[in-house]
Amino acid sequence: MQKFLIPKLYPHDPTNPLLHTNLAMALLKLSSWARVITASSASIALLPENMKAYYYLAQAQIALHETAEAVVNSRKAHALCVKEIEGGGKGGASLGVISQLVMRCLKEDWERREEVRLAGLEGTLRSVVGALERERDGKIAGLGDAGVEGEGGKEREEGIRREYEGMIADVRATFEAAGKVERRKVPDWAIDAIQFGVMLDPVVTKTGNSYERSSIMEHLKRSPTDPLTRDPLRVEDLRPNLALKAACEEFLKENGWAVDW
Repeated sequence: MQKFLIPKLYPHDPTNPLLHTNLAMALLKLSSWARVITASSASIALLPENMKAYYYLAQAQIALHETAEAVVNSRKAHALCVKEIEGGGKGGASLGVISQLVMRCLKEDWERREEVRLAGLEGTLRSVVGALERERDGKIAGLGDAGVEGEGGKEREEGIRREYEGMIADVRATFEAAGKVERRKVPDWAIDAIQFGVMLDPVVTKTGNSYERSSIMEHLKRSPTDPLTRDPLRVEDLRPNLALKAACEEFLKENGWAVDW
């Protein structure tokens, strides 16, 4: 069945970005990640502000563990979605799922960077321990060269071994502590007051309250009021909180675990 599906959807007009986008969507359902990337990229080349193409592209990249690229393209999809909303378009229906994708990409990129960091620590630990072991063995060999033998020589050798065992244990403990991720409490200023998750794209209301854009827009569909003050509130009243957004981005970059907080 699959072999007939793709040719039917493949664009007859290669200059039509919509057909490339539809192909990417079909290929995404087939988990054909490399071909999703090809189709999405072709669509973006023809229509640089194609929100769906960036969304599909990021999904394929995160499936292939291309985390840095996925972060960039999921953010691009998010930015285009917000732009569409601000222009009066229908992007509001997609904002929630795109925000979730951005958060997933941020978390997986952080995890990848953690793996690289820990691998580097492990290599450094092996080097340091190896250097200490060679230094220990050199000192023990030096006892024989210095003519220290018999019971006195054995005692000196045991003393050297105990000394270096302690040093190696201290080094291992230090590296183990360095490898642990400190899961701190998420600061209150980073938490959305509606869904209680870390904010990705905070917006501020005319009363000074900040919310995650996707969650406040979902709330406004049900009730055109500020959730905290109950004052009348419209989508047009929301403004980006750029300072808070930058702070949340920096926090998530260094604390990817907080995505699932």
